[in-house]
Amino acid sequence: MDLGAGRRGVDMGPSALRLAGLNERLTSLGYEVQDLGNVIVEQPETAPVGLSNARYLTEIAHTCERLAGMVKKAADEGRVPLVLGGDHSIAIGTIAGMSQHFREAGSANDHSGATAGSRNLGVIWIDAHADMNVPESSPSGNIHGMPLACSIGLGPRELTHLGGYAPKVNPASVAIIGLRSVDDIERANVRGTGVHAFTMRDIDERGLRGVIQEAIEIVSKDTAGFHLSFDMDAVDPREAPGVGTPVRGGITYREAHLAMEIVGDSGRMTSMELVEVNPVMDEVNRTAILAVELIMSAMGKRIL
Repeated sequence: MDLGAGRRGVDMGPSALRLAGLNERLTSLGYEVQDLGNVIVEQPETAPVGLSNARYLTEIAHTCERLAGMVKKAADEGRVPLVLGGDHSIAIGTIAGMSQHFREAGSANDHSGATAGSRNLGVIWIDAHADMNVPESSPSGNIHGMPLACSIGLGPRELTHLGGYAPKVNPASVAIIGLRSVDDIERANVRGTGVHAFTMRDIDERGLRGVIQEAIEIVSKDTAGFHLSFDMDAVDPREAPGVGTPVRGGITYREAHLAMEIVGDSGRMTSMELVEVNPVMDEVNRTAILAVELIMSAMGKRIL
């Protein structure tokens, strides 16, 4: 999907990740990989733009609804959903599907005395941007700048209420890591909603290890586990040039791997998505190759 982005090309990201050997490498770790193919997405050439402050809203909502159903079904079957992007607006669908999975599982277990946490989902959001705009605050109208806001219940009802309820995630169970580019009005949403934000200054001062460990503690408290949403623009553009919205001063190659290794070690990750790989902007597919390496680290690959 590239309906939510301002720059074309991220719709080719999933193909670039497959070309970089993702399925084969996951199989080498011992996983049984089921590739469900690409989710059906309307093309910008044939779809109406719609509202200027929420471009392609209807089409994105339809795609996210389809994705949510696929994610929920995979989770219901005991699989680990891994979603490839595409622009970051797909996270609305991924998180909706996982939230619905735990909501239904928790309801079924309530009679057996299960804790309330079995119904709740945490989210670790690794990104240069907060993605917490709403149409009224967005300077571009691009929905890939809104998915985290939608997931905590802020934004257009078509996106916040997939599955018939909102929010999908309690803001207190959300940790954003790697922030270094936040819009002026968006800043109030980050500060006022209760999400936990760790900027690049926090990483510089405390180290990535301390930040990711605290984030895991936050999103694991009173939850059934956490969803990991990784935007490749969190990584410094010197290492990951193939993204649509690069921002200097990002996390390094080794910091990114360390974060994924610690996430994998936690045993709390229930699902993952990796987004915003743009082959048009890339150099000989190096960003997609790095993305595959990071997925491998999150899924258990270690040096020894």
